[in-house]
Amino acid sequence: MPDFAPLPDPPYWAVIFTAQRTEGDFGYEAMGDRMFEMAAKQPGYIGVESARTDAGLGITVSYWADEAALLNWKVVSEHMLAQKLGRERWYSYYTLRIAKIERHYDGPDSR
Repeated sequence: MPDFAPLPDPPYWAVIFTAQRTEGDFGYEAMGDRMFEMAAKQPGYIGVESARTDAGLGITVSYWADEAALLNWKVVSEHMLAQKLGRERWYSYYTLRIAKIERHYDGPDSR
């Protein structure tokens, strides 16, 4: 399916980032494109799914083969800069959730 990450059989890990954008770009789009590009090259990266409303609420879910892979991505220096700029410029509020996926179903006829 277009825009769906190609997920393996579980288990795998998900990083769920939900954020409310501030007004103005301030380099956001360019940095976002760079983060997607860089994440895709990281060992253990599986894929990403992302959506944003017109009101600026966004949800991005990245998928990782194991916890070590997502922890390694967290400390990549350019990613750390993006996190800092997010706190300072791009998000009025955000929440980050980490989950281990034990099972998944595809639809509409998978169960």
